Amino acid sequence: MLRVGFGYDVHPLVPGRPLVLGGVTIPYERGLEGHSDADVLLHALTDAVLGALGAGDIGAHFPNTDPKWKNVASTLFLAESARLAKEKKATILNVDATLLAEAPKLLPHFPAMCAKIAAALGLPVDRVNMKATTNEKLGFIGRGDGIAALAVAALDIP
Repeated sequence: MLRVGFGYDVHPLVPGRPLVLGGVTIPYERGLEGHSDADVLLHALTDAVLGALGAGDIGAHFPNTDPKWKNVASTLFLAESARLAKEKKATILNVDATLLAEAPKLLPHFPAMCAKIAAALGLPVDRVNMKATTNEKLGFIGRGDGIAALAVAALDIP
């Protein structure tokens, strides 16, 4: 049976932290604030996979109140969602994500992001799709105060 999951995440940009998106450190003067590495892209993808599995959300599996997840690389969260899929005999067919950010330019980093995502999910890289758009200067994303991500995952579950 085909099951689809959707994920969304958003974090504010703050000085003094690295900007990590899709498991890749992006050169920028600010990074995303959060308990882990605050990788909105991997958080949204993790939620999408968990959603397709009917397995709750990232907060249920990796609560930000637990110190063991402090500053953890979010590739671990995504890989764990793939492990849960395998445990349920599910096949991740593909994932697709959109980043919403005014800056920095993200397109040059897509190949590295897709490779990291594919590795974490155990997928061929051609089953990972990335897009980015601005918020046309509207709202907190448009002012450059934060970055958001939307993601969808399609799974075949027996």
